Amino acid sequence: MTTPHAHRDKGAAAAPVTLTWPGDRLLADDLRAALCGPGAPFERTIEDVLGTPLEVFVQRAGNVRELLVHARRTTPDLPYLVFDGPEKETYTYAQAHDLAAAYAEVLATGHGVAKGDRVAVAAPNTREHVMTYWAAVSLGAIVVGLNGWWTPPEMAHGVELTEPALVLGSGRPLERVSEAAWIASSGVPVVHLADLHRAALALQTPPAELPAVRIDEDDPAAIMFTSGTTGRPKGATISHRNFVYFAMNGMLNGALNTVRDAGRYREPGQGVQRASLCVSPLFHVSGIGITLAAGPASGLKVVFPGPGRWDAERVLGLTDEYLITQWSGVPTHYWRLLSHPEFDGYRTGQVTMAGSGGAVFAPELMRFITERMPGVQLGNGYGMTETLGTGTLTSGSLLEAHPDSVGWAIPCTRVQVRGLDDEPLPEGEIGEIHIQGPGVFLGYWRDPEATGKALASNRWYRTGDYGRIEDGRLYLESRMRDLILRGGENIYPIEIEFRLVAHPLIAEACVIGVPDKVLGQEVKAFVVLEDGAALTVEEARAWVGAALAAFKVPAYVEFRDALPYNETGKVMKRLLEEEQQK
Repeated sequence: MTTPHAHRDKGAAAAPVTLTWPGDRLLADDLRAALCGPGAPFERTIEDVLGTPLEVFVQRAGNVRELLVHARRTTPDLPYLVFDGPEKETYTYAQAHDLAAAYAEVLATGHGVAKGDRVAVAAPNTREHVMTYWAAVSLGAIVVGLNGWWTPPEMAHGVELTEPALVLGSGRPLERVSEAAWIASSGVPVVHLADLHRAALALQTPPAELPAVRIDEDDPAAIMFTSGTTGRPKGATISHRNFVYFAMNGMLNGALNTVRDAGRYREPGQGVQRASLCVSPLFHVSGIGITLAAGPASGLKVVFPGPGRWDAERVLGLTDEYLITQWSGVPTHYWRLLSHPEFDGYRTGQVTMAGSGGAVFAPELMRFITERMPGVQLGNGYGMTETLGTGTLTSGSLLEAHPDSVGWAIPCTRVQVRGLDDEPLPEGEIGEIHIQGPGVFLGYWRDPEATGKALASNRWYRTGDYGRIEDGRLYLESRMRDLILRGGENIYPIEIEFRLVAHPLIAEACVIGVPDKVLGQEVKAFVVLEDGAALTVEEARAWVGAALAAFKVPAYVEFRDALPYNETGKVMKRLLEEEQQK
C-alpha cells in the first residue's frame, strides 16, 4: 500500500505523491480486521483489471444484476423505489426484482434485445425508466442514457453514435429523439415506455428470475454522455465493475465515517430506514449511481419526485412525508431549501447527511446549513462521469477541518497530480489530476482517439482538471481551465462558442463562467460581430437556444469590438474572467 502522502527531506529532491485511502491507518486494529481483514466484507486484494494490476474488493458482486438479486434475497420486503407522481407507488426489493424480470422478458422476446445491444432511453425519472435500466443490464445489453434536456440535434448525435437496437422513452424527450433522421433511415423501433410496462404486466407466466445471461465484470453496462473539448458529447462507457465498485466504496466510507465521528452527528432515529431523494436525472451519474448501485447494495429507499422542475417546497414536503435521511444536491439546492419561508414547518430532524460534489462548500453556506440543521454531517467529493463519480471524498470532521479540500482518495482508488511531462508531482505543486482504480470507465464509445487522450498508461484517467496535494488531501485549483459549473450541470464553453460563430453575423465568440450566488456560475458570452452587422442580445441567445439545451444558453451576452489574444493567437480568457471579478 502506498502511504497517503510523502514528506520532503531537507536537502533532497521532493518526492512525488500518490494519494491512497488512509482508512487502514485510521482504524483501530480490531475494527480494521472486522471491516477489511481476510474474509471481512471489505477485504481488498490486487487483481488484473484490463491488463493493469489494481486494488479491488474481494467480496464483490460479479455484475450489476447480482446487486438486485442479492437485495431480493436478503431484504425482499424492504421499500426500495418510491414514485411520488399522480399515483403514488412503492416497490419493495422483491417487487422491483420481479417487475424488472418481466420487463427483461418483453425486451428479449418481444424486441429481440440481446447481450451487447444498445437500448437508448429518453425519458424523465419514472418507474418505467428504472425498470428498463434493470431489465437491459440484466440481459447484458447497454443502456444509452439520452439527456432529457437535449435538443433534437443533440438527440440525433446520441443515437447516431451509439446505433441502438431499440429506442424507448416518454414525454418531450421521446418526441425530440423521434425527430432524428437516423431513426427513420435505420428502421430502429421507437417504443413508448408505457407500452413496455403494459406488455410486462400482460405476461401470462412472468419469469421468477432475472435472465441468466453471462455477464463479465468489465462488460459495458451503460453509455453516459459527457461534453468534451470537441464541442460534441462523448459517450463514456461505464462497466458493471464500475457500478459495483461505486456501491462498495460508498458502504466502506460510510462505515469509516461512523467510527471516526461516532456520537458527533445526528442519527436518523430508531426504526427509520435510510432514504435518499433522487432529484438527479437517471442520465447523470448521481442519479443512476444511487438507484442502480448504492440502493440495492445498502438497503436504501430511493424516492423519486413526480414530474416537474425542482422545487424547494416540494423537496421539503417529500422529506417530511417519506422521512428522507440524506440529501444530495448542489449549493443552489441548499440555498433554496434552507431559505424557504416554510422550512421550519417540515420534518427535517431525521436528515443526517447533506452531500454535494465537485464544487467546494462556500464557508457562508456551511455556516448556514449548520445553523438551520445542527448535527447534520456535510459531505463533498470529487469525481466525474468517466469515474462514475468516484475519486476523492470528504465529510464530517474532515470537511469541517479542511473545508477547501475535496478530501482523500476513496478505497481502491489512487490519485496523482502530474506535470507536463506526465510524471507525478510532489506535495503543493499544481498539475493535472489523474485517477486510477476500479471506477475508471472503459473508454469513449467508438472514439479511440478521445479514449487514447483520456487514458494514460496503466489506465490512469487524465481528468483535465488541475489541483494540488497537501497532507494527504486533494485541493482543486480549477475545474478544467474552461469548464462552467451551473447549478449542477457541467458546461463546456467550446460547444456554445461553436454555435455562436455559426451565426452569419458573428465573427468571433468567447464563453466563460461568471459567479452566481444561487447557481454557482452562469454562462456569459463575449461576441464580436462582422463589420457593419447588427444583432441583439436576445437574438444571440435565441440562436444558441435553437440548437443547444436551455441550461447552455448564455445568461449574459456582451458585444465587443475585439477579443484579447496572446502571441500564439489564443483568446486570453483569464483576462475576461478577471474583469468580471472586479
